[in-house]
Amino acid sequence: MIELLQSSPKALLVTAGILGLLVGSFLNVVICRLPVMMERRWQAECAMLSASSDAAAPEPEPFNLIVPRSTCPGCDTQLSALDNIPLLSYLALRGKCRHCQKRISLQYPLVELLTAALSVIVVWRFGFGWQSLAALAFTWSLIALAVIDLKTQLLPDQITLPLTWAGLLANLVGLFVDYEASLLGAVAGYLSLWSLYHLFRLLTGKEGMGYGDFKLLAAIGAWAGWAALPVTIVLSSVTGAAIGVAMIVSRRHEQGQPIPFGPFLAVAGWIAFLWGDELIRFYLRFSGLNG
Repeated sequence: MIELLQSSPKALLVTAGILGLLVGSFLNVVICRLPVMMERRWQAECAMLSASSDAAAPEPEPFNLIVPRSTCPGCDTQLSALDNIPLLSYLALRGKCRHCQKRISLQYPLVELLTAALSVIVVWRFGFGWQSLAALAFTWSLIALAVIDLKTQLLPDQITLPLTWAGLLANLVGLFVDYEASLLGAVAGYLSLWSLYHLFRLLTGKEGMGYGDFKLLAAIGAWAGWAALPVTIVLSSVTGAAIGVAMIVSRRHEQGQPIPFGPFLAVAGWIAFLWGDELIRFYLRFSGLNG
């Protein structure tokens, strides 16, 4: 099997696509359950602080990424294995629950398709080897973070912090950039948005972004190096501003209502990770700065 993947680019890309569909199905579980797990943990901690010493808090039912098994949000019927086949089950059921006929959210097939497509692009970019495996893990983490932030305006530490450490460890052996560039990227990524946040709050008295954005940019810097940070910041800022203005003009978003910045950072960071050097060279050539 390994020899086939090494010798056949088509087989490698097909395998990456299938693996992406399977991982995308799991990412949907992470996207739906991790915010609930965080909320339950916060509630449990608050209950512990407020409970009297002689009142024992009831033991909550297990709820994690494995337990309980997936159920329909409409009728609460436990889903069978046939109903959980990535993409195929959605198409076979025509986007509706088998039992109550309630429409299934488009998030599920879209995340699976997105994960499959980006997995194929990553493997096409890096080929067979450790770089592809590491880049796939980075990509899958960004997908989960982007969708969670889009839905809840949260960027969980449970993903951003391990992602930062994983980037530093990957580049300890120079997998993508040298270790100095990785370490400087993590530090500069965090401090750049941290400084902007406090400057904005000093000038306006408002909070322009959350601490999760700092940690996400630090993770991107750890993986892609400090040189990818300007590309990431410019791409995410321009795209975020353009989409924000378009949403306000089309009256799909009220002025002053916060827009999550994490998805823009994730998309821009992924692009900079894969093609940052090419984008910088294109900009220099287009602007004439390279003489």
